[in-house]
Amino acid sequence: MARSDADHRRFPAVPDPAAPAASGSLRRRLLSQNFMIDPRAVARVVAAARLGPADLVVEPGAGEGALTLALARACRRVLAYEIDPVAAARLAARARGARAVRVIRGDFLRARAPREPFAVVGNIPYHLTSAIVGWCLRADAMTAATLVTQAEYARKRTGGYGRWSLVTVRTWPLFAWRAAGRIPPAAFRPAPSVGSAILRIERRPVPLVPRRALGAYRAMVELGFTGRGGSLFASLRARHDRARLRRAFDRAGIPRDAVVAFVHPDRWVTLFHELWPG
Repeated sequence: MARSDADHRRFPAVPDPAAPAASGSLRRRLLSQNFMIDPRAVARVVAAARLGPADLVVEPGAGEGALTLALARACRRVLAYEIDPVAAARLAARARGARAVRVIRGDFLRARAPREPFAVVGNIPYHLTSAIVGWCLRADAMTAATLVTQAEYARKRTGGYGRWSLVTVRTWPLFAWRAAGRIPPAAFRPAPSVGSAILRIERRPVPLVPRRALGAYRAMVELGFTGRGGSLFASLRARHDRARLRRAFDRAGIPRDAVVAFVHPDRWVTLFHELWPG
């Protein structure tokens, strides 16, 4: 049976959304809630998650469960986190009888990641996107994250503007980032004032850089993103011989005047392999 677990951790310091004076609309504003109500949008998120019947799913910001119940039909187990006690109670009631669902009333960001392989799937609060993505990237057993985010965030992280962010480049050897389609505002209640998209972050079965070299790769990326000298080449000159750097840039297919944000992550990986002594 589905059950609701009281979380023993402390909630963030926000006005109590469960107080008698707090209406449903006030709770949604306090907690940045935009519930997904369109079955077609829900189906698109579940399809993008590529779940199997043996999979374990962790869902941040489960809300009242439109996505939760669809996930439960596609996998073995769903751990559904919801910080709003009212929404968590409604979700527990809706999921009563769904053995695959465990409702956890608490803060996903304070949760311990499962030790067994698991996927993260959720329609998340947009103001917590960076924190939730960071949690996912730090979880050693996470296989993939499929998240409904602000469209702008998804585009920035997946090269949608022809530019690549530090977060994406830094994690590229371990994770593939891609956009998996847009979701219209009418698919939510209330409708958000910004566009929405599905972001897919998938752990690579084999890292593009040896694990023992990941620290060196990240150090190179962080040095490159300092912006010293106005180009990636100029930034890396602080630590590498000019002649060797020229050869590495040529082999990686990177112009020597390339601005750091316009260098594709695959070229960063090639550049690292050319420069790494190992």
